Amino acid sequence: MLYFAYGSNLHHFQMKRRCKDSKFLKKINLKDFRLTFRSKYRAADIEPKKNCFVTGGLFEISKSDEKKLDVYEDYPILYKKYFFFHYGKKVMTYTMVNKSSFRFPTERYLKVIRRGYKDCDLNEKYLNMALRNNISN
Repeated sequence: MLYFAYGSNLHHFQMKRRCKDSKFLKKINLKDFRLTFRSKYRAADIEPKKNCFVTGGLFEISKSDEKKLDVYEDYPILYKKYFFFHYGKKVMTYTMVNKSSFRFPTERYLKVIRRGYKDCDLNEKYLNMALRNNISN
């Protein structure tokens, strides 16, 4: 199964610990969505937004990895599954159930995500833009 990570699961060591069968494939962009942070956990989320995109990592995961991610992401209470197609292949990601207002992430959480951006060779300017754009809205 293909899984799109855009938050702390971009961190390769953490992802491997969580999902032992996971394999990072490549970086991709999810079009017409934007990155935000919300809930009491100040966690990453995505929401539909025309002419925007979320940069992230595409992973191959096993069925048992998916079950572990479901537990970690508190599915279906905190996050629900969202499916999209990337070059004709079905991809799963998570999006928050309750769309509360923006909450700036903790430094610790942000550090994990920044490490994940490096691991997946993503441009950190997109993370910084998401943080700035959310604050100014």
